Amino acid sequence: MSPLVLHERQGPVAVVSLNRPDRHNSLVPELLEELLEAIAAAAIDPGVGAIVLAAEGPSFSTGGDVQAFFDRGDDVAGYAAHIVGLLNDTMLALIDTPKPVVVAVHGMVTGGSMGLVLASDIVLVADEASFTPWYGVVGFSPDGGWTAMLPDVIGRVRAADILLRNRTITAKEAVRWGLAAAVTPAIGIREEAVALAGEIADKVPGSVRSTKARLWSRRDEIARGLEDERTRFVQQIVTEDARRGMARFLGEG
Repeated sequence: MSPLVLHERQGPVAVVSLNRPDRHNSLVPELLEELLEAIAAAAIDPGVGAIVLAAEGPSFSTGGDVQAFFDRGDDVAGYAAHIVGLLNDTMLALIDTPKPVVVAVHGMVTGGSMGLVLASDIVLVADEASFTPWYGVVGFSPDGGWTAMLPDVIGRVRAADILLRNRTITAKEAVRWGLAAAVTPAIGIREEAVALAGEIADKVPGSVRSTKARLWSRRDEIARGLEDERTRFVQQIVTEDARRGMARFLGEG
C-alpha cells in the first residue's frame, strides 16, 4: 500500500506531500497520522531549514471524507472526535514547528483541509485554486479553523458571508484578502514553493525561529478555538439534520 504522505529532502527544504489523489486527498485518520510524523521528522532534522506542504493529484484536499463519516452510523461521534482532534493536532504541529512552512495550494480546498492552509506560514495559490466550506450543505459544524482562525485573517463579515452562503474564495480573492501571499501558475507551483522555502532556509536560523514564534503569539487562543470547533462538530454530526445532509450530499436518499 502506498504511503498517504510522501516526504523528501531537497537541500535544506523538506517537501511533504499529501498522497491520496484517488480521493482528492480527503482526510482520514491514517493520512493525518502520517502527516504528523512527517512534520515531526522535519522539525528535528538539523539539515532542514524550512518545510513545503504540497499535494499529489488534481486537488490539494477536499477535507473530511463524508462517506467515512456516513458509514460510521451510530459510531460517528467517536470517529468525528478522533479525526477532528487529529486535524487540530496537525494544525498545531504546523504552527509549533520552528521551521517555517510554505504551502503550495492547487485545485480545490474544502472543509477541514482549510486548516492545513491557515496553519502554514506562507501560502502560495495556483491560479485555479479555490476554497469552499461546504458545511451548510453537508450538515456539519465548521472545523479546520474556519471559525477559529479565518475571521482574523479575512474579517468576520467576509467569513460569515462565505460560511453561511457556502461561497467559494477564489485564488485572487485569497491574495487580496490576505489569506495567500501570491498567485502562481499551477504548473511549477511546487518548484516555486521550494525556491521560496530555500530562500527562507538561507536566513539566520535563530532570527527565523524568533520571528515565527512571534507571528504565532496567539497560539494558545487558537488551540482553544480549535477545541471548541471539535466539540461543536461532534455535537452537530450526531443530529438527524446532519444525517440527512450527508445522505443528500452522497446521493444515498
